[in-house]
Parts: sequence; structure tokens; C-alpha cells
Amino acid sequence: MLTKADDYPIHQTPEPIAFSGTDRNFYDRYFFNGYTRNGDVFFAAALGVYPHINIMDASFCVVVKGVQYNLHASRHLNMERLDTQVGPIAVDVVEPLKSLRIRVADNEHGIKADVTFHARAIPLKEPRFTRRNGPRTMMDVTRLTQNGTYEGWIEVAGERIEVTRDAYVGTRDRSWGVRPIGAADAQPMVPPMDFQFYWLWAPLNFDDRITLFHVNDDEHGESWNINAVMCGLDGAEPEEMAKCRAEVQYVPGSRHARSATLFFEHRKGGTTRIELTPKWNFYMLGLGYGNPEWGHGAYKGPLAVGFESFRLDDIKSYVPPHLHIQAFVTAKMTLPDGQTREGAGILEQLIAGPHAPSGFKGAMDPAPQA
Repeated sequence: MLTKADDYPIHQTPEPIAFSGTDRNFYDRYFFNGYTRNGDVFFAAALGVYPHINIMDASFCVVVKGVQYNLHASRHLNMERLDTQVGPIAVDVVEPLKSLRIRVADNEHGIKADVTFHARAIPLKEPRFTRRNGPRTMMDVTRLTQNGTYEGWIEVAGERIEVTRDAYVGTRDRSWGVRPIGAADAQPMVPPMDFQFYWLWAPLNFDDRITLFHVNDDEHGESWNINAVMCGLDGAEPEEMAKCRAEVQYVPGSRHARSATLFFEHRKGGTTRIELTPKWNFYMLGLGYGNPEWGHGAYKGPLAVGFESFRLDDIKSYVPPHLHIQAFVTAKMTLPDGQTREGAGILEQLIAGPHAPSGFKGAMDPAPQA
């Protein structure tokens, strides 16, 4: 099966590009978020390719005036991985590793957009994510992350929002590899293993630099993937931290952060402290994560488009499908010499199962009430 991609020198195996190894859970994905520095407008987009189940899907979300709007689309991939358009939603690579464009064409749900991402800093490759459940691979993923600015426009609920590079910043990533997609496995692991996943991700934008932090912990609080980077703008080389950690205080009765502090230990000595203050939550179900109808790789037929919206204040639950969030945060950075910077970003959180340092013992028990 030859496709457009086969005319480019990008092959990694003797197979045509349409065939991606042997694991049916292989995926290839774009993610974007953008926001004003005070968080009064936020948008997010994603597009996923699932070669072994022959599906491509995409989402575009906007949060404005306390309402989250989610547009979803799914189609048959037809093995053509370079046609990155799903219904009204499209992602175009304008200049690799520097500029990408998100387009949302006119549709019955009242969301349209044309926004272009421009890099503020170089793309950064995170440590490879590899996690097994017994003999079975749950995750084996490579991801690059890059912070940038946006320009263009968005229309939602009859309002046109102008997006300008001086006002909108954000983060985009590209990930590929193996993680659960599509329908659940008909033959689960034996003996059964309880699901446990502790994940924090904090890409932040400051006026003169960007920072990245992430951590995956096991149930004991031992990190199986953790990393922190500080990077200047306009092609500056990144500074990898010697050590890093996070301290999280939870909203009583939930598993979502009330506040968090990041600690970056520099290889040349000294510690940078970044205090994060969550303002409101973006619910990742809008991009398909844990969405019961629009999950990643869900079969929706040859072409399907869907929509939902809700007021953020109406969400009182922290359990799925509302567990996985990106909290918009303001950030205060204190450098080793005492200088400070103010910034903004997100604190992504997905915390399921036990986590001893947090006091979580079961699948979904919450932080104690005050």
C-alpha cells in the first residue's frame, strides 16, 4: 500500500509508511494549547493518527467566559497519513519545528478558527516514556514539546476573537509510539492489575524564558519518568536540571491541585522555585482523553462530527471523565540569585490509583476535607 508519505525520505523500516510496526496501539499525535496571559481565553487542539485501526480523529476546544466548547471529528484514515484533515479540523506543518497552522472550517456547531503557532524556543525531546503492566507494554512513547506564540482568529458562540502574537502564548507537542487507543482489549491481563497512573506536566511561559516539568510516579511515589528544563528564547540551548520535584496541595475532597511548587536543582548549584496557582480547569475530555463518546481511536464510521459545551462552574466532580485536566496557572519563579519572574501556563494532572506521598490509597479516594 503506497501513500504520499512514501515519496519522502522518512522510512524507518522496510515497509511502506502506511505500516507502523506490529503493535495495534501505535499512534501519532499533534497537541496544541494557547492562552492569554491572564487566562481569559484558552484554546486547545489535537489530531491523532492510528494506523493499525485505520482511524484519524481531531478536536478543537475553546474556553471563554467560563464556558468550554468542544468540537470533535473522526474519519477513516484510509492509510493516508499525510492528509491531516478530519471533517472541519485540519493541522498543517508550515515550517517543521517552527510553525504549524490549525484550521477549523465552517460547521453547524458555530466554531471556526485559523490560528498559527510560532516557536518561542527550540523543540525539546522529553525522556522516552516506557511503562509495562506485567509482560504487556502500556506505554512506549517519544514526545517533543515546544512553547510558542499564536496569531489568527477564532469564532465561537457568535463572537470573533482576534489572536495576536503579543497576547497569546502556549505549548504544542508531538508524540508517537504505543499507548492504549480504540476499543479495550477483549482479553485483559491475568492476574488482573489495578490501574495506577500519577502524571503532572507543567509547560510554562515567562517573558524571557520557558520551563518544562513533568513527572510520572508509581504507587510508592518513586518516579519512573521525571524531567525539568529551563530554556531561553530564539534558539537558546536548554538547561537540563540535575534534579527536580513537585510539591502539591490538593483541593479537599478531590484529586486536583489547589496549589503546587516546582523545585529545579541546577547542575552548577542553586535551586529555582516556581509557585503555581491554579485559576480554573480545562477538561481534557474535550480533546478525547477519557471521553466516553469521542475517545482516541473510537470507531465513529467513515466521517463523524460532534459537539458539546458546558459551564466550568457546573462541573463538581473530579472522577472520570472529569479527572484529567489542564489547570490554567499563574507562575512565580524565584531564581537562585533571588530574582523573580511572573509567568503563566498549565498544570496537567491525571492521578488515578494509589500514590503514597499524596495519601491516596484506593482507585479514586479524594484528599481529606479540611
